[in-house]
Formats: sequence, structure tokens, C-alpha cells
Amino acid sequence: ACNAPIKQLYNIGVEIEENSELDLFEAFNKHAGDERIPAIVKEMEEELGAGNKKPEILSKLAQYELTLKDWVEEHRGYRKYVAIAGKCWPAFQTQFGFVPCYVNSRLTAQGIPVSCEVDIYGALSEFIGTVVSEDTVTLLDINNSVPADLYEEDIKGKFDYTLKDTFMGFHCGNTASSKLSFCEMKYQMIMARSLPIEVTQGTLEGDIKPGDITFFRLQSTSDNVLRAYIAHGEVLPVATRSFGSIGIFAIPEMGRFYRHVLIEKNFPHHGAVAFGHYGKALFEVFKYLGVPMEDINYNQPASLPYPTENPFA
Repeated sequence: ACNAPIKQLYNIGVEIEENSELDLFEAFNKHAGDERIPAIVKEMEEELGAGNKKPEILSKLAQYELTLKDWVEEHRGYRKYVAIAGKCWPAFQTQFGFVPCYVNSRLTAQGIPVSCEVDIYGALSEFIGTVVSEDTVTLLDINNSVPADLYEEDIKGKFDYTLKDTFMGFHCGNTASSKLSFCEMKYQMIMARSLPIEVTQGTLEGDIKPGDITFFRLQSTSDNVLRAYIAHGEVLPVATRSFGSIGIFAIPEMGRFYRHVLIEKNFPHHGAVAFGHYGKALFEVFKYLGVPMEDINYNQPASLPYPTENPFA
């Protein structure tokens, strides 16, 4: 789902191995009946607790988790660290019989970042965030608005943010349980509109815990220029009334940042999230990786117009 010119990846020392979804499916089937599956299922049951609403799918999810872990060990070569940009639709759920979101969240929490929708730079951004924060990160859509009625009822007058400062950080169910206020194993509601619910199970749903966050991303343009953005903000302690791994995010001057950085500079709709304020370290990392200073973007205050922003507007 996200543009990924690979030249700059090699320039900064990242190797890529492209693998067929069919080969992954074959490896998954070869793990059927693996003697390690019951132990992984027990881990999942303990992690989910009362949120274990789909116990019948856990053995398949455990089988898939083992498939990915074995794949990493068999394919890492001399590389110490590995991240995965995994495909998760449209063929995945009909062939594997589940969605991989919960497994992706577990691997990310274990230090193997897994991005959704084959987002290669998203996976790399997650890895950078994992190292900088020494903590679990996540990857979310950044292009969903907060409903005006929800803002009026639960945010306005209680927090010092305008509606345009807020947005819904959302993905289907890929955020680790440790970063959710509550969690439940559910099904992918969007897919289930056109498919049997049984093949869409495997999302980890819940509101993301309130607190400080850093939204950031490293990305190459189609003409091989590295760009990045960093923005400090927070997840508000406000119920989302929605589904998926989701939270109400607030970033000062987000509306302007969205217009003059995310859209104008062609960033994809995925952003990595570190749980805390890590802008200082991330800025230095992006400098070290060779991102031009003018292309390390941040959410500029209202008193500092963006280069293309009309100062009279």
C-alpha cells in the first residue's frame, strides 16, 4: 500500500529479500502439527486473558507465528536484525483462513517489527523507533479524522486542541497488547462485509493507551531522495467508539503539518508511533542516515509558516 523505492535502502545499508506469498503459504502448511504450537497458544491465552474471544483461531495463529520466526532464522544470513513488511490482504485471509494482525503485534513486541500492507519503509521506521525508544512501537494510518460530534462532546474545552489538531490513528489490529488500554481478539470488520467472518479473525482490537507519542517516518521519494518527519504529540484519554487498534491522537498544528508536509511531500498514509517523546534522538538518527536537513520535517508552530504556506491566509 506504500511506495517503496529501494535504492536508498541499499545506500543506508539495508538489505531486502523479496519472497512470494505462495512460498509463505507453503511454509505455513509445513508447520501444521508443529509440536511448539501448544506452547505458543498458551502464551496467547495468557496475554489475551478475558479478551480471548476467538479461541478457536489461536492454533492457526500460533502456527503462523512459528512460520515467520523460522523464516527469519532461515533467511537472515549474516544480518543481526530483521524486520518484516508483510502482505495481509486481499488473498491472505481467503487462503490462510485468518488475518495476521495479532501475530504481527506479537512479533513487533518481541523486537521483530512487522509492518502492514508490505510497507517496507514503514517496517524500517518501526525498527528505528524500536531501537531509539527501546520499547514496542506500532504502525498506523494517519489519514482518519475525528468525528466533529465526538470532538465537541469529549475533547473541546477539556484539552487544548482544535479539531484539526486531532486525528484517529488506526489499523485493523496490529498494535501490541501492552500498548492498548484493553484488548480483544476479534475479526476484520471491513473484510467481513464481503467475506465469511470465519476467515477474517485475528485482529487485536482496543483503544491505544493515553500518553506521549512521537509520530515519525523515514521515506524515499520516487526519484530517490530521503525524507523524514517527526512530530511530538499525545494519545488522548478519550474513548474512540470505534474498532481496530485505534486511538485519538493530538499533535499541535496537525492540520498544517498534514497539508504542507505529509501531503505536499508525498508521504504515504502510514506513520510509525513510538510511545514517548523521542524527537531529539530521531532527528540525529535521520541526520546520520543522510536525510538532508531541509527534508527532516516537523510540525511547525503557527508563528513559523511552511515554505509554501501563505502567510496572509
